[in-house]
Parts: sequence; C-alpha cells; structure tokens
Amino acid sequence: MDDVEITDVDDGDVAQVETAPLQNKDLTSVSLIVGELLSLYGWHLLVVTVLVYLLIQYLSKRRSSQSSGSSPTETAQDRALVERNQEAMEAARRKMQEELDAKAAIFKEKQKQQEEEKRRQKIEMWESIQEGRSYKGVAKQTTEEASSSTTVLKPKTDKRPLRSADYNPLAGPGGGSCSWRPGRRGPSSGG
Repeated sequence: MDDVEITDVDDGDVAQVETAPLQNKDLTSVSLIVGELLSLYGWHLLVVTVLVYLLIQYLSKRRSSQSSGSSPTETAQDRALVERNQEAMEAARRKMQEELDAKAAIFKEKQKQQEEEKRRQKIEMWESIQEGRSYKGVAKQTTEEASSSTTVLKPKTDKRPLRSADYNPLAGPGGGSCSWRPGRRGPSSGG
C-alpha cells in the first residue's frame, strides 16, 4: 500500500505512475488519545453503553408486544370484554343506588314518625300544663305505662354500704389522731 499505481485503461500504455506517501505512517498518537480517554472515562462509557443496550432491548420488546397485541381479532375480543365489564359495573352501581334509596326512604319515614311523636308529646305537655298538672308527672306516667307494659321492675333489697359507718375522710389514715405537727418557732436550743 506504500506505492499506488494509477494506470489509464483507455491508452493501453502506462501513462503515469503516481505515488502518494502516507502522512501518518504509524497510529501511535491515535492509540494514545484513545487510551487516555478510556482511562479517564472508561467506566462512564461502559455504564452509558449498558444503559443504551437495555433501553434498546426494552423498546424492541415493547414494540413487539404492541404489534402482536393489535391484531383485529384480539381487539374485538378486548372491546367485547371491556363492554361486558362496564355493563356489569353499571348494573352493580344501579343495584347499590336502589338499595341506598330504599334505606333513605326508610330513614325519612322513621324521622317523620319521631317528629310526630315529639310533637304529640309537646301537645300533651302543653295540655297537662294548662290543666295544672306538672309535666314531670305526665312524663313519669308515660314512662311507667311503657315500663309496666314491657317488664315488671323489682326493687333491690340486698344493698350493702360501700364503706363502714365510722369512716371519716377528714380524720386521716389512722383514725382521729394527727401524726404530724409543725415544729416550734424560734431558735432551736439543740446545740
């Protein structure tokens, strides 16, 4: 490769022979530059190369999964499945809403009954006050009637006192004597 001969084919004779010497016969300066770059940034280049490789692998898998998943029969089946799921969810929502509406209607009915009961009790209280009876007497009568109709209450006869009869909390732990007294006033004559 040191000598390059160029011949003209048209003439048939060797017209000219040109030799072009190479300017950089050895590649030592290039190898030194490459070696220096690898020694400085080798690990960085290795990590970047691995990351690029992994990114390419990921993208190729993603592209292959998209291309295989986009066949017309599978998309039709997927659409049908999604449609069935949405219909089932809508039916479940309607059922839950109906149950909630029924519970709300029952709750409103109970609220109306309670308000009616309160209003009736207020009327009875007002009438009892107008007649001169006390409201508490009317309330006791209504509660006694309600309790007597359900169960009969028995008074408790077996009552014990919680403390003995001679207990006095102001007397202290020992009874009636005081165990602490303040010291004398004035200088002490102990020394």
